[in-house]
Order: sequence, then structure tokens, then C-alpha cells
Amino acid sequence: MKLVTIQTNNQDHLGVKTERGILDITAAALAGKGGSLPQSIHELIEGGAAARQAVESFVSEAEAGSAEWLDAASVVYGPCVTRPQKIICVGLNYRKHAEETNAKIPEYPILFNKFNNALTGHGHDVELPVTSKEVDYEAELAIVIGRRTKHVTEEQALDYVFGYCSANDLSARDLQLRTNQWMLGKVSDGFAPIGPELVTADEVPDPNNLQIRCEVNGVQRQNSNTSDMIFNCKEIISYLSRHLTLEPGDIILTGTPEGVVLGYPPEKRVYLQPGDVVTVEIEKLGRITNRMVAENV
Repeated sequence: MKLVTIQTNNQDHLGVKTERGILDITAAALAGKGGSLPQSIHELIEGGAAARQAVESFVSEAEAGSAEWLDAASVVYGPCVTRPQKIICVGLNYRKHAEETNAKIPEYPILFNKFNNALTGHGHDVELPVTSKEVDYEAELAIVIGRRTKHVTEEQALDYVFGYCSANDLSARDLQLRTNQWMLGKVSDGFAPIGPELVTADEVPDPNNLQIRCEVNGVQRQNSNTSDMIFNCKEIISYLSRHLTLEPGDIILTGTPEGVVLGYPPEKRVYLQPGDVVTVEIEKLGRITNRMVAENV
């Protein structure tokens, strides 16, 4: 399934994207249709197989003319996961990206975090903070955890994944590199666009063989494959689970490939400016586009 968040009347609705359009599952649940349908992406993830079966059955049986069907082009998208307990990010996780920034290949995953304020959806503007002059794009594959996970083996790790989505790990490089701790450069409002769709894991048999791209104003800046990861998806999940419990709905951003602004020689670095439009596209997962704007202070 391809799951989306629909923003309507200041509320987040769960939707399913199909060839017919987007079916508003929350609206159907509130109208008493479909039995015990989940009303949010988190209810769906936490509800396990029963919740998923209820949604799949309702989608397959929904009448074509019902009010819950929406035109995908008219939907206002929210982040495809709205309330994760944790947003964990992996830095320097593509070999060619490490090489372009003259960084040593890490022995262990380099970890940092973002917070819920950074989440935004497809089509939303992202404010460039006045405290930074060096905001960079980073196309990334995001993993969404489906079940509570602790001390999972690499062989079993992908069994705990609910789905995957496209993400942009926007980074204020001058703030990120101000100290040895990267957090300040990563946590600005809107610095984690994810979506538009959360694609369930059954539709992505190998997350480490996906084309990943980024465009700025229609010009390709990144073009790689998730096979270039230093630590692959199952290794990341297993490693994290040995140190903390992963909960349903947690998001893991898995690193970015080569082609970021920071990888250029200093004299050729042109960071994001107000009006720039950034698109991240990952094979099987769709395209997320956001426009950069000046912060309103």
C-alpha cells in the first residue's frame, strides 16, 4: 500500500493512494464505514496485521463514487508519519559521499537526531533560518519501524520494518560544523520533509537497491543507488536495536549519497536560496518537492 497524510480542516487524515485517487480512511472511519478502521497512520502501524487487513479490505470494496475518494492533485499532504517517538539519522553512510567530503569511512554508524518540529510534507514551503547562510539538501531513504524492536539480528531486522519513504535531511552546514555535535544544523523547523507516500515494506523487497536522486530547480544534483550505503538497512536497524528500543512509527534516515553542496570545492559551493525548489525522488517511493523561502521573523 501507498499511505499518505491528508491535511484537512487543521487535522491529519490517513489516506491510501491508488490508481483511482486517494481514499480518505479517516473520513470513512468517522462516518462509520468499514468497521474498525484506523484513523491515523500511527493507529494503522500499531494495529498490526488486523488494522492493515481492515484498510486493505475497505480499499478493495470502496465504491468509486463515494465522497471519501479524493483527487490526488488536490490533496494537501502532511508528513507521511506524523508523530514518531524518535527520528534517528545516520551520517556519512554512502562511500562516495564520504569520499567527496574527504571524510574517513566510519567504523560504526554516525548517529544524530531530529525532532518532530522538523517534519513537513510534500508541497510545503521550508523556511531557511536567518541564523544560517549554508543550507544544504540531502536525499535520503527513510525507514519506518513497524514493531517494537530490541536486540534484533541483521537477518531478522527487515521483518520489523513497516515501510519506506523519500526524505530530505536538510542541513545548515555552518551550524552543523560549528561544534563536534551536529544537532544544531539539523533541527530547524521543516528540515525533515518526508513522503509524499509511505510505501509498505512488501512493495520494496530490497531497500538497498533503489535509485535515489535530488534535483534543485530541475537540475540534477544527486544520482546514486542505496547499494552505495556503508551500513545497509538491516545493519542499521540491528545496530540501533542493540542500544535502544525502536518503537512502531519511529523514523530512521539512512544517509545521503554524493552530490551535496558541501562536497564541492569551497569556491563552487552555492547553498540553497529563497525560491529554490528541491525534489527528492527514490525508486518505488515517489517524489517529494519543497520550496525554500526566507524565514519570517
